[in-house]
Amino acid sequence: MIITRATEYAVRAILYMSKFPQGEIILKKDICRTQDVTPAFLTKIFQPLVKVGIVGSQRGVGGGFYLKHDPKDITIYDIFKAQEDPLYINKCLVEQGCCERDKYCAVHGAWRDVRAGMVQQLSQYNFARLVKEEEQNLQKISDLK
Repeated sequence: MIITRATEYAVRAILYMSKFPQGEIILKKDICRTQDVTPAFLTKIFQPLVKVGIVGSQRGVGGGFYLKHDPKDITIYDIFKAQEDPLYINKCLVEQGCCERDKYCAVHGAWRDVRAGMVQQLSQYNFARLVKEEEQNLQKISDLK
């Protein structure tokens, strides 16, 4: 399973926005420039995030986007869920009864457990934590110079 480009860019953009105070409007052009994304694609990937209430938008001169929640309250899974959910590992998790082996297949249970583990892991990474980890990584690089 590979996440979509939209999810990848959404995570990167939210990480960038998490470096600003909650509610501060970040110009669309600045997000596009720093994340190497076109304005049209940014608008497309932010639509689901606006819809679920993670991101707010302001139109007009000086318009842009802002986080509606504190970065500590936004997880990678929140972004994934808005962009791609539900997370399915295998077709047998999509709908019950699609596989004749549903009732006894041990692999079905394994796929379900793997999915639950992925959701749990993605939910542990909030954007406040990611900002801090990025700062630490950049400091390590700086120290090596």
